[in-house]
Amino acid sequence: MGEVEDTENEPLYCPNCQVQVADPLVCGDCAAVICRRCGTPLEKVDELGIG
Repeated sequence: MGEVEDTENEPLYCPNCQVQVADPLVCGDCAAVICRRCGTPLEKVDELGIG
C-alpha cells in the first residue's frame, strides 16, 4: 500500500504530443508515468512553467 504514485491531482504534459494528458499509463515494471498515445514519459506541468 502507498506505493502507487498519486498522479490524479497533478496535471501531466507529454513533450512529444505537446498536450496535457488526463489519463496516463503507469508502467507495471518501473512505475513510470507515460503517454497513452506515444509512450513518452510525462512531465508535471508546474515543473515546465507552462501551466
